[in-house]
Amino acid sequence: MARNIAVGVGIMEYPFQTTDGFWRWVDLCEQGGLDSIWQTDRIVSRTPILECMTTLAAIAGRTRRIKFGVNVVSVALREPVLLAKQCATIDVLSGGRLLPGFGIGSPRGAEWTAMHLDTTTRGRKTDEALEIISRLWSGESLDYAGRHFKLTKASISPVPVQPDLPMWIGGSSEAAIKRTARVGTGWQAGAETPAFVGEVIAGIKAALVDTGRTIDEDHYGAAFAFRFGGPDDAGVAKVMEQYKARTGRDPNDLFAMGDAEVILQRLSEYVAAGASKFILRPIADGDADMLAQTKRLVEEVLPRVAARWPRQRKVAALF
Repeated sequence: MARNIAVGVGIMEYPFQTTDGFWRWVDLCEQGGLDSIWQTDRIVSRTPILECMTTLAAIAGRTRRIKFGVNVVSVALREPVLLAKQCATIDVLSGGRLLPGFGIGSPRGAEWTAMHLDTTTRGRKTDEALEIISRLWSGESLDYAGRHFKLTKASISPVPVQPDLPMWIGGSSEAAIKRTARVGTGWQAGAETPAFVGEVIAGIKAALVDTGRTIDEDHYGAAFAFRFGGPDDAGVAKVMEQYKARTGRDPNDLFAMGDAEVILQRLSEYVAAGASKFILRPIADGDADMLAQTKRLVEEVLPRVAARWPRQRKVAALF
């Protein structure tokens, strides 16, 4: 089956010097034809990082075309009724442009210790919360008696504009694979190599056989950081150090640095592994650098993506 390849951009740390720089970047993404903007979820941090849900609400009000999402919301850190309400509100006010992604939260996050939370319950809390969220989105008045959440006639209104609001699932563990096959409408990778992304996608497809569900071939995503330039460029070392401290992974193995051909080749490797939707994060520091890196992505990579992978018109099934 032919797949539609889409390229969006994302940020983790807040790399801008001014608020105006952030909004100029959002405007560039909107006007430059990028598919989507993504914000990472982190609540506790000494490094400047925007709160994800309020950021999406602000982007919704600034833009008219581009989609946006979180890669991914740490569900175990949040109250599910409020999260369901936030997602529905943003989807309504944006005219159906929200792409919600959900995960259990990184065990390396500072939140667990700072907020005295139990990391061992992350998976079970997330599973309960996702059931609550999906049922609230459907308009149900919900009675729920779980191990972690209890509700009596809980409901939200308005419900999302999108009749089947996507539920992208993050994570690459066996539990995340099963969670995606059980409730996900898509899967979004974190910082994984193309080979590993291919293994996870294969695992999800195998698990879907057991659940009797399907996931659109277009709904497998990958993410990587990129830079037009090299590791010796100003500000790059700081970004790489922050990444290694946050993830424990060597950025040299995962970042794509060089010219447009290097970035396009990395995209091709992920496409070959089965991914179709991409979150590319500029390796940049400061307003001018972020704008320059994103502008080159728009001008030098997007046209080549469109030429190599022409978008396919989806034909609705008659039955």
